[in-house]
Amino acid sequence: MASSYDHEDVQSQSQVDPQGYDPNYVPDSVRTFVVHLYRHIREKNVYEIHQMYESSFQTLSDRLFKETPWPSVDAVAHHVDNDHVFCLLYREMWYRHLYARLSPTAKQRIDSWDNYCSLFQVVLHGVVNMQLPNQWLWDMVDEFVYQFQSFCQYRAKMKNKTEQEIALLRQYDQAWNVYGVLNFLQALVEKSMIIQILEQEKEGLEQFTATDGYDYNGGSNVLKVLGYFSMVGLLRVHCLLGDYHTGLKCLLPIDISQPGVYTSVIGSHITTIYHFGFANLMLRRYVEAIREFNKILLYIYKTKQFHQKSPQYEQILKKNEQMYALLAICLSLCPQEQLVEETVQSQLKEKYGEKMNRMQRYDDEAFALYDELFSYACPKFITPSAPVYEEPLVNYNQDAYRLQLKLFLYEVKQQQLLSGVRTFLKVYSTISLGKLATYMEVDEPTLRTILMTYKHKTHAVDSDGKIGSNADVDFYIDDDMIHVVESKPSKRYGDYFMRQVVKLEGLMNDMDRVKLD
Repeated sequence: MASSYDHEDVQSQSQVDPQGYDPNYVPDSVRTFVVHLYRHIREKNVYEIHQMYESSFQTLSDRLFKETPWPSVDAVAHHVDNDHVFCLLYREMWYRHLYARLSPTAKQRIDSWDNYCSLFQVVLHGVVNMQLPNQWLWDMVDEFVYQFQSFCQYRAKMKNKTEQEIALLRQYDQAWNVYGVLNFLQALVEKSMIIQILEQEKEGLEQFTATDGYDYNGGSNVLKVLGYFSMVGLLRVHCLLGDYHTGLKCLLPIDISQPGVYTSVIGSHITTIYHFGFANLMLRRYVEAIREFNKILLYIYKTKQFHQKSPQYEQILKKNEQMYALLAICLSLCPQEQLVEETVQSQLKEKYGEKMNRMQRYDDEAFALYDELFSYACPKFITPSAPVYEEPLVNYNQDAYRLQLKLFLYEVKQQQLLSGVRTFLKVYSTISLGKLATYMEVDEPTLRTILMTYKHKTHAVDSDGKIGSNADVDFYIDDDMIHVVESKPSKRYGDYFMRQVVKLEGLMNDMDRVKLD
């Protein structure tokens, strides 16, 4: 499919404008691409749209526009009957390409916001009779949140801003406003009625997941699927703001214990679980985080070779490494190795085995390692408020990150105090309060406080409001006697037999080869 748009004439582009980029010059291959894409969108030919979007757009970008933007929308509009919605979609791709390959100016950032406003207004209030690939719809939501994050980081670096940039920021103070971003995502969720659709699907009254969100009855999937992915977008925005409870609440309608539309696009799958796991880590729900990190890391391990040619491949590998770092943190704070598959376990040992051993010591070196892993693996937190222009202009882009790091390390410090209790509880099945107080060199009232703190820190409230335990070692007190209850890892017989079957097959193949020889 891509080949029909690959006969570009790079020379003719440079001949037309030897000084560089000419926004009005449209190479033949781009004209062909735009005309075909427009036709396929009108005909609702999802397969062809997907091929052109995923393959041809990337090929043309690599060959013609590696270091320049695509032709302006005004230059291509007359090739597509000046269709308003198509021009909005083209602009959305135009800005995404600009962000990926170049550094956008302040005005371009603001113009991209305006384009998203126009595009989402059409989806929310107009009549959209299109079927677009899930990949494209996911990329819209993903890029919308990314550009919001990027704008907040850009605006927070005030020190070297020119007067012109400051004047633009003042003039367009509503651009990428946090309430505007949240309102659009929330409006897409509500108008699409996706929460009700997912509820009705459970009762067998609707079909959404079974068709991957596509409408095979001549309708449009755009609003429904944008609404669905907006729930993941809301989780991500709230994580960037440090509001983990609200983020997880926004994701509740999606059952992440099952495959769904969110797993139909690899980028959406990884983003969902990364932010879900990170939010649970920050809320001390370590078991939840470990379970989901384990599942996604195993999935990436098994399938990453199929995504090598994907434009998202580098991002997949980066998130994979970050999630291993987060899993190392979770398991150091909550040693529940039995929740992790053997494949993931061996990968983790290879990457972080030595560091995890040092993190168990809870000394200054361990503290520094927690800092290092968190800083590497955490999201790029943002401060959503506008700067105070009257004050001496300073950079405040690191403030939100420093605050989240401080809160996380404070939690680690508290866990540090409990490491002594855990060590003793692992040794005894029963021990008197007096004896344990003597061993720990504290008096009994202080020990009771430490034990209460241990109970508090090893329990967390889940999304249903129920209290669950993260402890590998728990206890109860009866008549000044501490009774220890250790969680026994359930043996995975299935894994063992699978490995033996594979070994046996290997042996039989070897024997067959020997016979043939």
